[in-house]
Amino acid sequence: MSTFAERDDLATLQRETFNYFIHEANPANGLILDKTEANWPASIAATGLALACYPVGVERGFISRSAAVERILATLRFFWNSPQGLEPDATGYRGFYYHFLDMQTGRRAWRCELSTIDSTFLLAGALASAAFFDAKTPAETEIRTLAHGLYRRADWHWAQDGGETVTHGWTPERGFLTHRWEGYDEALLLYVLGLGSPTYPLSPNSYTAWTATFRWEHCYGYDYLYAGPLFIHQLSHVWIDFRGLQDPFMRSKSSDYFENSRRATYVQQRYAIDNPRGFAGYGEHCWGITASEGPGPSTLELNGIERSFEDYVARGIPYGPDDGTLAPWAVVASLPFAPEIVRPAIDFCIHQAKLKANNAYGFKAAFNPTHPGTPSNTYGWWVSPWHFGLNEGPVVLMIENESSGLLWRLMRSCPYIRSGLQRAGFKGGWLEQFSRESPPTA
Repeated sequence: MSTFAERDDLATLQRETFNYFIHEANPANGLILDKTEANWPASIAATGLALACYPVGVERGFISRSAAVERILATLRFFWNSPQGLEPDATGYRGFYYHFLDMQTGRRAWRCELSTIDSTFLLAGALASAAFFDAKTPAETEIRTLAHGLYRRADWHWAQDGGETVTHGWTPERGFLTHRWEGYDEALLLYVLGLGSPTYPLSPNSYTAWTATFRWEHCYGYDYLYAGPLFIHQLSHVWIDFRGLQDPFMRSKSSDYFENSRRATYVQQRYAIDNPRGFAGYGEHCWGITASEGPGPSTLELNGIERSFEDYVARGIPYGPDDGTLAPWAVVASLPFAPEIVRPAIDFCIHQAKLKANNAYGFKAAFNPTHPGTPSNTYGWWVSPWHFGLNEGPVVLMIENESSGLLWRLMRSCPYIRSGLQRAGFKGGWLEQFSRESPPTA
């Protein structure tokens, strides 16, 4: 059981982290800054997370209901009316959107890809807002109309490009990307939303084709569905409560995806205790290896050992890459799975490592106790100077899911989520109360 001090720390961390979506936003179009570096574009994934965080803000008193409605309407109206087409500077195409958008114009930035997974987070956030803002007022009715319209516009079948699994994305210059969503990853939510579409759904065999690429492994005493970076075991769970839900794959393993994430969290801790590469700081309360920014690229000789450091990379365990960089936000995002080991780790990050001190938005993105950082660094090791919207959202939402289950309840009420889970073969858990419902129609 948590102490009063722990609960107060979590409440403060949640409130401060939520402020990212208040201050790093363009109120005119609702876009959320990807990263707090100068001249950085918006991220559609961060924008989707903001749409899901606003209900939490209303419930916790961080923002008024009317102010949240105003922000959400600005966001949804922008995406509904933004240019969808083959032009290289459009905002999206076929109901999907470019990964990064100019904060002011909302047009494609950096010749980036039309991202299927980031569009998934955007649409999931829209549906979460639609579920929460259920009043019969014109404004809240418009939120629901726009959110459902945006979701129904996405052509998931097109995103398969004639294959069984879903492609990572598309560009107007080169067409579909070669990589597909295969192997266990954050695309669990993508396949559920894609299968649940009443307009342009994924083909029925897409989910089976995806799960056929999974790897079941034994690591540090745990049998689990392998994925190296911790975020993979978290992001789909931000939206969907998988406790007791089993698809055919998990039924064959007598497990479920929530239990799998619990085991993956313990594997992270055990790996840090074992510390096979001998990095500074790793231990029982100091872990969290995931996709994150890092102090590299560089190579330094430290205490007679040559160490190579990466920049932004999908760090993972037990096979790497691992350069000693840890992400405190990823620890917080595991709170619902294993609070008994996550709470002490959060306490360490706040009170021992001082990783929240003098930060406007809770924890910075990452730190590396092995790397000395800059000479003027007061920590004595490298700490990222930035905040990322993609990191901030899971902190707000997983603290809330562990406390009240708000977002999980909202998404349970979404007929598209229920339909997608049923079409993927999920049974059990909370889904049983809806098992006799027919899928929603267009």
